[in-house]
Amino acid sequence: MDDVLARWMRHMRLGEFTAAWRINDFVLRERSGKSCADLPRHEQAIWDGASLQGKRVLVRCYHGLGDTLQFIRYTSLLKKIASEVTVWAQPALVPLLNTANGIDRLMALHDGAPDCEFDVDVEVMELPYVFRATLATLPAAVPYLHAEAAAIADEKMKVGIVWRAGGWDRRRDVPFPLMTKLAELTGMSFYVLQQDANPCEHHQRFKRILPPHADALTTARIMRALDLVISIDSMPAHLAGALALPTWTLLQKDADWRWMNDRHDSPWYPTMRLFRQPRSGEWQPVIAHIVFELSKLAESRTKP
Repeated sequence: MDDVLARWMRHMRLGEFTAAWRINDFVLRERSGKSCADLPRHEQAIWDGASLQGKRVLVRCYHGLGDTLQFIRYTSLLKKIASEVTVWAQPALVPLLNTANGIDRLMALHDGAPDCEFDVDVEVMELPYVFRATLATLPAAVPYLHAEAAAIADEKMKVGIVWRAGGWDRRRDVPFPLMTKLAELTGMSFYVLQQDANPCEHHQRFKRILPPHADALTTARIMRALDLVISIDSMPAHLAGALALPTWTLLQKDADWRWMNDRHDSPWYPTMRLFRQPRSGEWQPVIAHIVFELSKLAESRTKP
């Protein structure tokens, strides 16, 4: 099975989605009739291959917040074939997901059974497979999530920053001292979008604007007031991309499959640029590139 997963990853990284879905077909046949309920929720495969046409469909959001934000775009397609679409999503996302198209009922995810009736269920990350997505057909129109901009009185270029992700893969994190290189730039203001910023992660030019334990809608409203979001591979990058904001995403050398190989743009998010490590663990060249690109932006804003 490890070899199967490796082949699937290789195809997805190369944009060969059709070949990856054939592997999904094989795995689906192999697990037919077998339960995976004993696995951690994020490792569970839900869809059994049943048709969704005319059915009451339950979309389970069992992965990370960023995963839900990336793939919730498929509810607009799902609603075109299903009689009813219910989304069971992480509580912190529910207020924002109310702005997505194609959702008839939105429920907060909890332990235990879902509090609704359904005919077919599917995990949100399985939806590209259900619809046999290709690079040409994936739903890339943005924004597909919406929020009114917060009021921020600042005439300078406003840049949101995120440098640390969740604990499952620390290779994504940019050391905070490196991020302070951005503070050497003039003509712009930097706003901290790091939800769990430590007291020691402080710089006088980095403004803390995010309320404690802010939900995704609150974060989205703040983002909408900014000119640019710079984030490592984590939920804020997906949120900014889904809102169609200019987004610069910083990627480790061995980045997740969704960012594909060697690309500096994303087929999932038309307003996003990707900045990749040249070698594993080396963030200095990435930050130097960011500083250079920011200085160009600042210069262009000052020209008459």
